[in-house]
Amino acid sequence: MADTRIPPVREMDIARPCAARIYDAFLGGSHNFGCERTFMEALERELPDIGESYRENRAFVRRTVEYLLARGIRQFVDLGSGIPTIGHVHEVARRRTRDFRVLYVDNEPLTVAHSKPLLAGESRAEIIRADCRAPQAILGSPEAAELLDLDEPVALLMTAVLHFVPDSDDPVALVEAYRDELVPGSHLVISHLTGSHDPDEMRILSGRYAETTDPLHPREVEWIEKQFGDFEVLPPGATYLSDWRPEPGQTAAKRRYRLLYGGVARKP
Repeated sequence: MADTRIPPVREMDIARPCAARIYDAFLGGSHNFGCERTFMEALERELPDIGESYRENRAFVRRTVEYLLARGIRQFVDLGSGIPTIGHVHEVARRRTRDFRVLYVDNEPLTVAHSKPLLAGESRAEIIRADCRAPQAILGSPEAAELLDLDEPVALLMTAVLHFVPDSDDPVALVEAYRDELVPGSHLVISHLTGSHDPDEMRILSGRYAETTDPLHPREVEWIEKQFGDFEVLPPGATYLSDWRPEPGQTAAKRRYRLLYGGVARKP
């Protein structure tokens, strides 16, 4: 696989809110700054209880990791991972098994700098600074070679990352490139923001993110479903995250917002 375009190196910017630290703030983490907390407070005034959507995405990650571990998957590549705290992939995995490996990937320099010491005591997980739009740089990295066996099935997590990739960077071709590199038995996990159900709320959210270092590109549910290509979409299919194998008592009827859509698919 050859990358047709190498994204520019992302520079550090602590004057404006960044998506990874906004996520951390909404999850109750401590790896964020005043601008992210101010952003969070302003967004919550416009969209009360919007924090449930951020927690919903993290809960989806937890449920998918547990599901994949039960299906025998032991290798995970998490694109646009953010800061690996508050119940992220390796924390979920090590509650179930000692046999796992996780490669986190993020392009924001401070996010990676914060993450390195958090993972220092975990030999089965590593983070690299790379852009998800450069698959060769990720799958061909020394860290991937050392940590993973790409001749064996992996789970590729694209959770809450594709909606930061603009159409000008051809996210459809990007996802296809990753799908092509996965061996049979691998799984693709996607969650993506959409305004299909709540367009007014999505407009507010997108407007706020336009002020950050990471503007949003929400897409229709039909677009999201197509990103699984010819992979087998596993039950319950592509759906709003609150409907994807919910915990007892956590049904969609209890959710104020339906902004995140996705699912899990297996390469035949």
